[in-house]
Amino acid sequence: MYVRALSVTDFRSYPAAVIELEPGVTALVGPNGQGKTNLVEAVGYLATLGSHRVALDAPLVRMGADRAVVRGKVVREDRETLIEVEITPGKANRARLNGSPVTRARDVLGTLRTVLFAPEDLAIVKGDPSQRREYLDELLVARSPRYAAVHSDYDRVLKQRNALLKTSGHARRTGSSLGTLDVWDAHLATAGAAVLAGRHELIDALRPLVDKAYAAVSRGGGPALLEYRTSLGEDVTETTDRELLEAALAAALAQARDKELERGITLVGPHRDDLVLSLGELPAKGYASHGESWSFALALRLAAYDLLRSDGGEPVLILDDVFAELDDTRRESLAELVAPAEQVLITAAVAGDVPAQLSGSRWDIAAGQVTRVR
Repeated sequence: MYVRALSVTDFRSYPAAVIELEPGVTALVGPNGQGKTNLVEAVGYLATLGSHRVALDAPLVRMGADRAVVRGKVVREDRETLIEVEITPGKANRARLNGSPVTRARDVLGTLRTVLFAPEDLAIVKGDPSQRREYLDELLVARSPRYAAVHSDYDRVLKQRNALLKTSGHARRTGSSLGTLDVWDAHLATAGAAVLAGRHELIDALRPLVDKAYAAVSRGGGPALLEYRTSLGEDVTETTDRELLEAALAAALAQARDKELERGITLVGPHRDDLVLSLGELPAKGYASHGESWSFALALRLAAYDLLRSDGGEPVLILDDVFAELDDTRRESLAELVAPAEQVLITAAVAGDVPAQLSGSRWDIAAGQVTRVR
């Protein structure tokens, strides 16, 4: 799988830009602030309908424009597919495949698969649990696009239940029925069980790949371990049985109800869980050095790449300003590991940041102008 062409209209800093791509390595080189990351961000958006830099879509639309459009021609097994996504802040995005509208934008998920390395990845190791949950859920959707609907259902139910909890204090004082809360509990247990089953299955597949990748990046370090820490108890930490998970979540909700009514928020469920990353017996967060943390972050992305590739259809690798962050040993290790990929897109402030093993096509980016060098 590779992207043959990318075009953007009113995306980030670009009124318009077109770039032709090919298999192998392509480097986008230019000083910071010139727009090189905007282009790989656009590629990532076609794959995930999200940005690795911002949570909301509004910053993706150029100042003064009403909407942005991103188009990409994706080649997979000699078949070319045109993906088009129209981003309109405050409204539902619209998408097309080969010129035909799809019912929902998320119907394009799976057409292009990417694995993106970026300086922000360090937050997966050092940041809040939400960063690690996001890593899991994005990879889950990349493997099985149907999980986009599963997560959407869970988020919708969680929002409705939290809204009900916020008004529950009055209901308790007046003796009003809280029967509606029982209904939302059942919905949350069903949707949450689906999310948990997917996460547990994913972590089981990732464990050996992460440990292997960490050893390769760090030249023999590790072991790198993954443990899912749930709010439901140890008995269901690794099970993928949805009935067991649904029953456990329903029981946890019942047990936590008094506290939830007091605080007005849902206290148990997948949105409260964490993926614990450890090096040997010590958690990486708070104990790993800066270099070890970088190695773990890279290992998580390399494991995602290996997992997606094993599912069929090699994903596009995107390395956004990563090499400038790494010491020589990790830079060389990463370059060796990604060089065989079908397509690698790299951004760098200077050409010297791109390792010699990754020589290939090059585009220079300056003041919003994209120029092919070789």
